[in-house]
Amino acid sequence: LMDRTVLVANTSNMPVAAREASIYVGATLAEFYRDMGYNVAMMADSTSRWGEAVREVSGRLEEMPGEEGYPAYLATRLAAFYERSGRVEPLGADGDGRVGSVTMVGAVSPAGGDMSEPMTQNSLRVTGAFWALDTSLAHRRHFPAISWTKSYTLYLGQVKHWYETNVAADWQEMRDRAMFILQKETELQEIVQLVGPDALPESEKVILEIARMLREDFLQQFAFDEVDAYCPPKKAYWMLKVVLAFYDASVAALNRGASLRQILELPFKDRIAGMKTTPHEEALRMMPELAAQISEEIAGIEVY
Repeated sequence: LMDRTVLVANTSNMPVAAREASIYVGATLAEFYRDMGYNVAMMADSTSRWGEAVREVSGRLEEMPGEEGYPAYLATRLAAFYERSGRVEPLGADGDGRVGSVTMVGAVSPAGGDMSEPMTQNSLRVTGAFWALDTSLAHRRHFPAISWTKSYTLYLGQVKHWYETNVAADWQEMRDRAMFILQKETELQEIVQLVGPDALPESEKVILEIARMLREDFLQQFAFDEVDAYCPPKKAYWMLKVVLAFYDASVAALNRGASLRQILELPFKDRIAGMKTTPHEEALRMMPELAAQISEEIAGIEVY
C-alpha cells in the first residue's frame, strides 16, 4: 500500500497558508494520477483543520465573517473541492479507452463533537455519503468503528443496478432486512437496559441474537487478517444470506413452539463466526450449503 501512497503533510503548527493550500495540492496530485487512468482515493484529514485555516486567512484579510467566524464563501469553497471528484475519460487518451476516477473522503472532526457547526453542516450538504465514527464502538474494539444507525448514503440507487447484475438480484432486499434488524436492536437495547433481557419475549430475543451476529460476524473486520481485511461483494452477500437464513429458520421454529435455547444449542454459531476468515473461493462453495443445512436442522427441531 505504501508504494501506491502519496502523502501531503502539513501539521497544525505550520503556516496558515500552507495548511490551506495542502488540500488543493492533494486534489491536484489525485487528478494527475486520475488522468493517467488510475482510480484514486484521496483522504483529507481533516477538512475541519482546513476550514480553520480558511477562517484565519479570511480574518487576516479583514473579510466580513459569517457563522462562527467562518467566511461567507466557506460552503462555495468546500463544494468546489468535493466537485473535483468523479470519473472521467481524459482528453489525452487518444481513443485508448483510458478512464480514471477520484474518490474524495473528507474527515470532519468538529470541536467537542458539535455536529451543528458550519464545517460539518456544509460537508453534509455537499457530500453524498456519511460515515459516522462511534467512539463507543472503538472502545469495544469494534473496527471499523462506523455507526450503522447514524451513517447513510445517497448513492444507493446508483449502485443498486450494479449489485443486482453482478452479485444477486435480491441484494437490496437482504441489505434492507439487515438494516431493519440492526435498527430494531437499537430500540430493544433501551428496554433491555431498563428491565433486562429476560423480560423480552423470545421473538425479540432472537432479534438481539441475529443483530449480534451481524455486528460481530459481518460488520466487524480485522485489518491484520489476510482474508478478513478485504471481502468481495459476492462473499459479503452470502455471509448476509446465511445469517438471515438462520433468522428466518429461527422465527419459523419459534412460531412452531420451539425454544430459543434449542436453536442456539445447534452447532452453527461457530461456523457462522468463522465465515469471514474462510478464504474467499472456499467460502463461496461452503456458504450455500451452510444456509441450506441451517434451515434443515432448525426445521427439524422437535417441539414438546
